[in-house]
Amino acid sequence: MGAFEQAKRLSLDRGARARELAAQGVKTIGYFCAFPPVELITAAGLMPFRITGSPEPRLGGAAADECLETQMCPFVRSAFDLARQGRFNFLAGMVWPHSCDNVQKTFDVWKHYLPAPLFHYLDVPHMTDPSSFEFFTAELHNLKTALEHFTGAPITAAALAAAIAEHNRLRGLLRELSALRKPDPPLLFAAEMMEVMLAVMSLPVIEAIALVSEAIAEARTRESRLAPNRPRLLVYGSELDNPALFDQLEQAGAHVVIEDLCVGSKTWLHDVNISRTDIPVGPPTMDDLLAGLADYYLDRITCPRTFHSSAGTGRNLDVRFQYLRDLARDYRVSGAVLYVLMYCDTFEFDVPDVKDYLEAAGVPCLHLEDDYRLSNQEAIKTRIEAFLEVIEK
Repeated sequence: MGAFEQAKRLSLDRGARARELAAQGVKTIGYFCAFPPVELITAAGLMPFRITGSPEPRLGGAAADECLETQMCPFVRSAFDLARQGRFNFLAGMVWPHSCDNVQKTFDVWKHYLPAPLFHYLDVPHMTDPSSFEFFTAELHNLKTALEHFTGAPITAAALAAAIAEHNRLRGLLRELSALRKPDPPLLFAAEMMEVMLAVMSLPVIEAIALVSEAIAEARTRESRLAPNRPRLLVYGSELDNPALFDQLEQAGAHVVIEDLCVGSKTWLHDVNISRTDIPVGPPTMDDLLAGLADYYLDRITCPRTFHSSAGTGRNLDVRFQYLRDLARDYRVSGAVLYVLMYCDTFEFDVPDVKDYLEAAGVPCLHLEDDYRLSNQEAIKTRIEAFLEVIEK
């Protein structure tokens, strides 16, 4: 089985490997969003598992209706619905971040209906002031303690340093795989990249490294199946873990060459950096490692829920969105699709600024609001086709 075929299989049944490992005594810890530090979970001898909803349109509503409001994040509702159906029964615990209000307010509901031996709430600041990093570093100490109590074993600085190095290696490989979409034509479909992303978020980091390494080798040696000289798109947005939108864009005649999504480049664009000039030469201490993780998760993951102090109180769009302009340049993007879930105020409020910023940089934008399950595909298809006509003129 090739790497991309294996990734597709795992993306459709993301609990498959976790169930196998559970039978062998390996415990899996579920987490929402990109903010819980997977390195700490790995260093504790546990497997981190990113919670998503379902790519199946018929799922993600009935059980959630009993406990959650209908006018709230459809992604959170879908994930909760799957949990009520027993899809995440292999989880031994949960690490729950305060990423947005919908995720945060579902914490107590999930904990009440689906209790677990470990159910840890991670308070993630919304600011990047010095006090925010100090607070978040203390929160990571609390998470470390909770994981140690859960496993009954200490997390050593050596184990955490090794886990950081492994996850950084995975990030580097994902950057390398994504870069194979820079040529014209790209060497892999966007859906293949997403399926790899979903797969690695359901695997131990060592197995994820092996899968991505195989995918890179496979993509480099096969003949490109994509046509050249097509519009090249960046997809920006919140939670999108269904390749169907990419399929629509590519069937309409475009190539999705880079995505800035919650399960996209946000998780691999940068590495965790633990080098500091104010520490002596030698192995980093636990405090150094946790400070490095705090810096990465609070400052290096770009999300509209985090206010960067360097942006000031005005519309300093360069500070907030220069990374998007850099991605558009590096991947030679000719247009951007801004995909936002219904009721996702966090991202929706940023859309006007993102649109202004990218269009000022010469990148036309299409804004799509959707219910997460891509149930209105015909209307989306019409808007995509009209957008591509404008780009190609």
